[in-house]
Amino acid sequence: MEFAKMLGRFKLASQFTLLLTLIFIAGIGLGGFALSKALEQKALGEMNARGQMAIQIVNSVRSYTSNDIAPLITQITDPQNEFIPETVPSIAAKRVFDNLKADWQYKDLIYKQATLNPTNLNDQADRFEAKLIERFESDRTLKSLSDLRSQAGEQLFYTAQPLVVNSSSCLKCHGSPEQAPKSHVERYGTQNGYGWKLNQIIGTQIIYIPASEVFGNARNALFLFISIFIGIFALVLVSINYLLKWRVIQPLKPMAQLAQTISRETVSASEVRDLERQGLTEIAQRTDELGQLGRVFQKMVREVSDREQQLSAQLQQLRVEIDNTKRINEVQEIAESDYFQKLQQTAKEIRNQYGNPEE
Repeated sequence: MEFAKMLGRFKLASQFTLLLTLIFIAGIGLGGFALSKALEQKALGEMNARGQMAIQIVNSVRSYTSNDIAPLITQITDPQNEFIPETVPSIAAKRVFDNLKADWQYKDLIYKQATLNPTNLNDQADRFEAKLIERFESDRTLKSLSDLRSQAGEQLFYTAQPLVVNSSSCLKCHGSPEQAPKSHVERYGTQNGYGWKLNQIIGTQIIYIPASEVFGNARNALFLFISIFIGIFALVLVSINYLLKWRVIQPLKPMAQLAQTISRETVSASEVRDLERQGLTEIAQRTDELGQLGRVFQKMVREVSDREQQLSAQLQQLRVEIDNTKRINEVQEIAESDYFQKLQQTAKEIRNQYGNPEE
């Protein structure tokens, strides 16, 4: 109610501008929030797709190394006496991934085989990664996990998959130190990376992607959208104000002046006709609602003019009748006066005296 009163203090164009501005602010707020969430989800989906593709590349390398490279090298060397890193799937995967990071599209990606009991201590799972491994272990139907985490003050997006001992060939090196090749024990010792079991989830393959750049691109897209939206709104607002003044406010002014003139106590028919000629005739020729209103005003003007002419004629006739009645009253007053009675009596005596000579 208070807003309606406040709005009523402004002119029509200002009211439209204020209302459209409020609608725009509400719209840009809701739309910006919805778009921000949509862009954020799109950014997360983009990072997840990149992470999943990187893991697929790594797994392809691991599979190729385990199934093709390792058996081939085993035929020409003795793994008991010579350790060849190229036959280890995890090492081959890391080297291929390092080469992949040479491409600028993947330069920020971080690959880690986070393991609870790793051979290489650089692969030791931290507390966060250990919880992911526990989730994979508790729910074997989980094929991947992805979300955001903060590390060293930086927000990272991660994509993780369970790392499962799915081949008995892995147990040759990781079953027990006694069964492991001599070259493997000499390189890694007997303390870490043993006691693995078939189908055991020993860790997780995880890809980390810095989220700041991706979210920054999303914010830039949001800012660009809002800027374009503001520009479009400004153009629409200016156009609406121009059309409002040209098609509504300007045509209403003659009708407002006419209504104000008619409302005066004294108005002449010539004044009404002049106002009608100034703009009302043109408005009445329109086919829209204002044209209909103009025709109503035009009809009203003509009726007012006709009534004024009739009133003027009646007033003139009334004045004549009043003058005649006034003269009659004045004559009657004179005839009824004593002086006039005496004059009539004197005239009668004179006529009696001189009017009959035979007497």
